[in-house]
Amino acid sequence: MAVLADLNGLVADGVITAAQAHVMRERSRSAMVALVIRLLLCGGVLAAAAGFVAWLQDPVSVALAGFLFLLGGAVVLGVAGPLWRMFGHAAALIGAVMLTGGGLVEALRSFPQPEAGLLPAAAGLLIALPAALLYRSGSERMTFLGGFLLLIGLGLHLTGLGSVLIDQERGGVIPMLFSLYATLILLGAGWFLDLRLITALAIVPFAQVLHTGTDYFHAVFVFYSPEPTLSILQMALGMGLAFWLVRIRPERDARHAGIFAVMAFIVANLCFLVGSLWGDVVGDTLALWRVYDRGADGFSWSAAEEARRAYEARALVIPESVFAVVWALVLAACAISAARMLHRGLFNTALTFGAIHAYTQVFESFGDQPLAWIIGGLAAIPLAWGIWRLNQQFG
Repeated sequence: MAVLADLNGLVADGVITAAQAHVMRERSRSAMVALVIRLLLCGGVLAAAAGFVAWLQDPVSVALAGFLFLLGGAVVLGVAGPLWRMFGHAAALIGAVMLTGGGLVEALRSFPQPEAGLLPAAAGLLIALPAALLYRSGSERMTFLGGFLLLIGLGLHLTGLGSVLIDQERGGVIPMLFSLYATLILLGAGWFLDLRLITALAIVPFAQVLHTGTDYFHAVFVFYSPEPTLSILQMALGMGLAFWLVRIRPERDARHAGIFAVMAFIVANLCFLVGSLWGDVVGDTLALWRVYDRGADGFSWSAAEEARRAYEARALVIPESVFAVVWALVLAACAISAARMLHRGLFNTALTFGAIHAYTQVFESFGDQPLAWIIGGLAAIPLAWGIWRLNQQFG
């Protein structure tokens, strides 16, 4: 974690000088102001581009106007002074979003699948490759534009491929491989641009390998994990790999690995929550993929239900009580480990889900069981003592 320090206290204790504390404050302030400016610029660009799209209401016109905006913005960035560069950035970024968005809609409207998806996918790569070179060129004028165009190109590439898979409407290995591919793309982009927000977003396709995510049920969006046990193991594997990279890689790489580990830990906790409420028949959705085939004969609900019952009769069934106990132990272990490793993100996440777990179990399991409260409360005392002893012994 980034170690937090009380600068006034350090100055008073003579650890650092007042001048050094002033430099630290100024650098922190500059970094925060730069972050706010970029967030405002990106938000304004997306809003303006959406407004132009709604106003023009024609994909070809949107793409043409976007090209003109992009060209004008690039010219301003190339020849204008620092005062006008922000306007050049805004024009170029609005143009990039309009050009790619208009082209994507026109392709989906004018061509049948799979061409409608493969053309934007290929165009996205053609945008991303020169954008990466532009970002790496070292030109201060073009760095931000190059990074933004790289993200636009990769987004267009993944959207195009995703539209092909959606049109196929099939389960199986290919969607899983696409989710892993999208994960690698986002991880690579986040590391390349040194944007941990993009690295954190890689958890979305990574979780989708086993269809873990949000879903719509009866007028509400909820978290949905059809395979909580397997998803937990998947997230644990991702966390283990990420923490291994934290130990062996330089600080820049370790920051990205650390944020991905925290995101994987969050998803794993949500899967534990699902398992602690309903249990799990391990692998049942994977077994149903054999009958989920919208081919010439169509999808048969009766065949799917018959296959589900046959699989459940011989499958590993984990009751919700096992999830509840294991989840509590995992949270305690992770909180202790995170405190010793100075990993604030993991520690805060463990405490947050510890509170969620306790709150959930109060109403779902032992709300009317006074003995459970007594045992749980008394168990916390030796646990706290053990943590204190470990900290005293190992420092």
